Amino acid sequence: MEYRDKTLTCVDCQEPFVWLASEQLFYADRGFKNEPKRCRECKSKKFAPTGARERIQVAAVCSQCGKQTTVPFEPKPGRLVFCGDCFKQRRQSLSPMRRAR
Repeated sequence: MEYRDKTLTCVDCQEPFVWLASEQLFYADRGFKNEPKRCRECKSKKFAPTGARERIQVAAVCSQCGKQTTVPFEPKPGRLVFCGDCFKQRRQSLSPMRRAR
């Protein structure tokens, strides 16, 4: 099938933009069915990261060794919390079981 450049209208800014024949071929190769709805500028605005989340550090006590530690999340009551060393040790001991599945 021969593709030709096509003019579409952006759903956000209502401005016309050109959907190139090479882009149409790319879409067809990937099995995409729908034409793009947004121009490049509006698409980049819509899907741009909204800023990095603020990282938190919460003081906690390791459930395995009892050492004071910090974790990058708010621990839920009744859930286990591990320091970095115990977490790595636990992860390595569980690893062979995960592979067996």
